[in-house]
Amino acid sequence: MRARLTAVLIGLVLAAGVPVARAQDVGALFRDINPSVVVVRAKGREVTAARGISTFNETGSGVLISEDGKVMTAAHVVHSMDEIKVEFLGGETVSARVVQSEPAADLSLLQLEHVPAGAKVARLGDSDKVRVGDQVVVVGAPYGLSYSLSVGWISAKWPPNTVYRAMPLAEFFQTNATINTGNSGGPMFSMAGDVVGIVSHIISKSGGSEGLGFVVTVKTARELLLDKKSIWGGLEGTMLTGELAEIFNVPGGAGYLVKTVAKDSPGWTAGLLGGDRTAMINGQEIVVRGDIILEAGGIAVKAIDDMPKIREKLNAMRTGQTIKIRVLRAGKIVDLTGTLP
Repeated sequence: MRARLTAVLIGLVLAAGVPVARAQDVGALFRDINPSVVVVRAKGREVTAARGISTFNETGSGVLISEDGKVMTAAHVVHSMDEIKVEFLGGETVSARVVQSEPAADLSLLQLEHVPAGAKVARLGDSDKVRVGDQVVVVGAPYGLSYSLSVGWISAKWPPNTVYRAMPLAEFFQTNATINTGNSGGPMFSMAGDVVGIVSHIISKSGGSEGLGFVVTVKTARELLLDKKSIWGGLEGTMLTGELAEIFNVPGGAGYLVKTVAKDSPGWTAGLLGGDRTAMINGQEIVVRGDIILEAGGIAVKAIDDMPKIREKLNAMRTGQTIKIRVLRAGKIVDLTGTLP
């Protein structure tokens, strides 16, 4: 009898060690947070050597953070796109527009036309309390497969301007939770159901997930999208300095070559023009024949560091104020006037 009782107790102890309970906890968590997650579908224009200007589609993810319809997502999904649609769990699709954007941290804030019934606002957590080794979940649309869950752990935490130089303002979590194309912009949740990060990118030799995912902390997202103004201009382009500036015969030795301007963006209404051809220069394919910005807001574009200075000045200006923009267009200096959103 004692042997049978001992066997039963051992069985109970072993059963307690099996991660069934945790799996059930994750399932319950998923069902609770899922209504706050959205799929972001955007349309834009690109320039290729084969087709010239053509349209393309981008799929990403996002998270609803306010009752009035604010959605956080990744800047590279929406920043220079002409049309943005946000799809909710029930299948309803709502038009959206960019209202804040900071490409230097890969973050954008969308405003929905309306919030569907049944949508749930996510809680923003405190990413400073997240530690290496904490379990987290990611919900998004990898390869367009909507509302897909992955589970992992925090592998590392990286201060701004360390792990990814193209995004110097972003503080990153590194995670082994599975992240693929389409997860970009989606939320990473703590086990308490709080959003602690926004998915940005992966480092991969194969092109797929290799356990090196990078997620912008919600602390960064709060600071850049909610606590301060981050002007969205709707522009994407290439910095021209040194030999490149000489090749394009840029007066002053530097400028910002506009590649794409999103329709109805501040850049679009100011009259800025993107390129319509590509050229191979020193082994690099560059979109050409767009405006080259020489000066904006009284700040001359002399180096890559001047672009953040221009953004800082614009962020400090009031909505409705005008801004003067000087560009090189087809070999001639042209002055444009834009309005701050």
